[in-house]
Amino acid sequence: MKFFTASFLALVSFAATASAFVPSISSNHGPAFRTRSLAPLQAEITTALIKELRELTGAGMMDCKKALQESEGDVEKAIENMRTSGQLKAAKKATKVAAEGQIVVRSDASGAALVEVNCQTDFVAKDESFLAFAAKVADVAIQSRPDIEALKAQFEEERTTLVAKIGENIEVRRVSYVDGEKCATYLHNGGKIGVVVAGEGDDVTLKNMCMHVCASAPQFLSPEDVPEDVVEKERKVQLEIAMNEGKPADIAEKMVSGRMKKFAGEVALKGQPFVMEPKKSVGDVLKENKSDVTSFVRLEVGEGIAKQDGPSFAEEVAAMAKGEK
Repeated sequence: MKFFTASFLALVSFAATASAFVPSISSNHGPAFRTRSLAPLQAEITTALIKELRELTGAGMMDCKKALQESEGDVEKAIENMRTSGQLKAAKKATKVAAEGQIVVRSDASGAALVEVNCQTDFVAKDESFLAFAAKVADVAIQSRPDIEALKAQFEEERTTLVAKIGENIEVRRVSYVDGEKCATYLHNGGKIGVVVAGEGDDVTLKNMCMHVCASAPQFLSPEDVPEDVVEKERKVQLEIAMNEGKPADIAEKMVSGRMKKFAGEVALKGQPFVMEPKKSVGDVLKENKSDVTSFVRLEVGEGIAKQDGPSFAEEVAAMAKGEK
């Protein structure tokens, strides 16, 4: 009898244990697996683990901490999860305005290429990974001269990876080409403005023309190149300004007529006063040095982009603490 009782209790114990892993019948949803409620093991996420993952991935500290928490301290699994979520992170960062960055210039025997690559902050604009990416884009531009859409498509995967690593939106925004066997180039303020001038004649003169274009930002090559619709639009703007100042209509017309005689020269390179010798026009300086400019391009980082005021440092810290990022 004792043997029977002991055997029966052992059998009941085994059945109770096994029943935790066998299907049970659910009246509403059919078979379902019933498991014991076990508290998950939470690995301690140490600073050393976060540092290790950061060094391996280049991602931000908070991103590393979150990935380690999700992988319960498994570094390899965290890296795998971060790689698979890179696209999602890039999509999130792409909603932020990228108005900083670099202009990169490359030239060869037939001309030059200017590329603008943007990021969100000036700090990232000086980052080695960002600069290497921008340089690579410019190298491809001068080699094969793709349009901007083709250039973006070629570097989209690499851009997405860099966004995930750096944590800022990055954009290949513009590419421009200048044709000419003789080109002078100039980068101002560490790549915030890039200029290429194509022409002929003295090397020093063409280099000086680059610096003039950088400083004066002409819109056209010669006064004759300024379209009539541009002149008429400016005339209307100047007339409205004069009228708003309280000038009678006839006086305003005379004032605007005088201003418009100078307008074409002010917006065209060869009609502008030369920045190094303001008493002479650029056209006069070119003639004196037996040189000429046939075309030019000037790109400035972020021009035309509506910049947004981001949150303050305190707001970012508060948002991070609340887990909003």
